Amino acid sequence: MEYKNIVLFNVTIGSFMAVFDSNVVVISLPTIVNDLKTSTFDALWVLMGYILVLAVLLLAIGRLGDVYGRVRLYNLGFAVFTVGSLLCAVALNGLMLVIFRLVQGAGAALLFANSAAILTDAFPPNERGKAIGTNQVAGTAGSVLGLIAGGILTATPVIGWRAIFLVNVPIGVFATVWAYGELHELSTPLRGEKLDPLGNLTFAGGLTLFLLGLTLGALAGFDIGDYGLMLVGLLLLVAFVLVERRITNPMMDISLFKNRMFAGGILSNFLAALARGAVSLVLVFYFQGPLHLDALTAGVLLIPFSVAFVALGPVSGYLSDRYGARGLATVGLVISGIAFLWFATITVTTPYSQLLIPMVLAGIGSGMFVAPNIASIMNSVPPTRRGIASGMSSTLVSAGVLLSLGVSFAIMATSVPLPVLQSIFAGLPGGQAVDVGPFMNAIHEIFIIMGIASFAAVLPSSLRGGRFVEARVQAQDKLITSGREAPVVSGGE
Repeated sequence: MEYKNIVLFNVTIGSFMAVFDSNVVVISLPTIVNDLKTSTFDALWVLMGYILVLAVLLLAIGRLGDVYGRVRLYNLGFAVFTVGSLLCAVALNGLMLVIFRLVQGAGAALLFANSAAILTDAFPPNERGKAIGTNQVAGTAGSVLGLIAGGILTATPVIGWRAIFLVNVPIGVFATVWAYGELHELSTPLRGEKLDPLGNLTFAGGLTLFLLGLTLGALAGFDIGDYGLMLVGLLLLVAFVLVERRITNPMMDISLFKNRMFAGGILSNFLAALARGAVSLVLVFYFQGPLHLDALTAGVLLIPFSVAFVALGPVSGYLSDRYGARGLATVGLVISGIAFLWFATITVTTPYSQLLIPMVLAGIGSGMFVAPNIASIMNSVPPTRRGIASGMSSTLVSAGVLLSLGVSFAIMATSVPLPVLQSIFAGLPGGQAVDVGPFMNAIHEIFIIMGIASFAAVLPSSLRGGRFVEARVQAQDKLITSGREAPVVSGGE
């Protein structure tokens, strides 16, 4: 097998596993709440903690990949993810599960941070969109199977929800051995460059404190302590930006934002993640709460979104290789925005046939956006900056998803009394006796915000520069990979 295809196959397994475990947990959350007798707060952080570690570590690991080798860290990711999965399967309470999910998230961060850079290193410029699109299909396949498997595995006799983590172990062991045996570095590590511990601390502290304040306040009613946590978090994030602008070797290279193609791609990526990050969570609780459906049925009903996403991934990646990313990505955002606003009209009596239309549209829009946008971002930087560019892109996506989850939870939690929310989150029969009208109003507000975020992403996406800019960047790529110097394109038509 040609080496680039070995890379694609292995990276595809990593993407599949990481996304699978995110979605399978969404479906299983109500069962986990009941079995572990845990709180809504712990249940939310079983989901958010995983993504938080991703967001916090992606930049640092992207930077470490540039310095010490992308493949080395990627291979380690399989081992850490597998161990984390095993630990999650034996958790005895909600707190233990949250902690072990952090370990699992660290493994996922090692896999995600450099995956796009490793693919970009292995494939020539005219094949990268297709490769990334194929990898996107694997991730989305993990999403689809996670939705189905979440219901099936959760119903496993004796083992129950723990099976959703145990299933990762044999796959992880195989992938770890294969990765260590077959993958090797194609880029030259920048051994002389320093790391950025101050940047890591300010970013991790800022994001964590802000989200803690947001979720704690939503549950118990916002007080001065919650607002204080959020304020300190925001101040630390401001400090992070100031630190990154002043040090020599930042983990987030702010200078890359001078490149219009990179800036447009990465800003639209963040806003798109903010728009779609909580879609599955909100719909799962809509199906299992007000509609009183079981986990397997809820997972199956969400499949059309993921199938549409899968179908568009490689097609949009291929088309972006030929015609450029700007048009495809921007149209995809518009379609997604329309779908989210459509979702804002659903009620407890809306037939599933009417839900299918916005669900498929959201999948089509997301599929049109993601692969071309990632290829555009990676094509906009020289080979030596792909690790940090990949980390920056993945970090902002994770931050967008986290904010989407946090804001959505806050809206739901402040709309209904806590016992009602706990009942809805657990999918309990008691939810049948309560007024779900306020909860449905909260869902409408959430989807309106999602639609606004998706339409807001249209502006940076459309201003990134067209196919001529991409061609110039790819020409520079060839010069750099052949050992000749070339500046980074800053934009223009």
